[in-house]
Amino acid sequence: MKKELKTEMAPAAIGPYSQGIEAGDTVYVSGQIPINPATGEFPSEDIREQTRQSLKNVGEILKAAGMDYSNVVKTTVLLADINDFAAMNEVYGEFFTEPYPARAAFQAAAIPKGAKVEIEAVAVR
Repeated sequence: MKKELKTEMAPAAIGPYSQGIEAGDTVYVSGQIPINPATGEFPSEDIREQTRQSLKNVGEILKAAGMDYSNVVKTTVLLADINDFAAMNEVYGEFFTEPYPARAAFQAAAIPKGAKVEIEAVAVR
């Protein structure tokens, strides 16, 4: 029993996957790279702006499920360069409040389209 989440307010999936899946009371948001859905481009090469756009995309998919950032219980953050962790973390803190979601963050060898960050989330009702 699963339902596809789809919104034009976040970038379309660029492969055989869904933007998000709702299964019962749980929502799984696919990894979001910093594509602005209005332009199809990254906002800039700045890690802060890329993090902000990735999290906005996550938020739009959550909204399609009638949820918001307060419903998020777990995130995974992939960084092209772990040295960007502090800057990413600064922006990440603008989107979440206590109790913060559980999180894993690590450097990936490569992120699609040359992005500096990709963020996925799990949320519950």
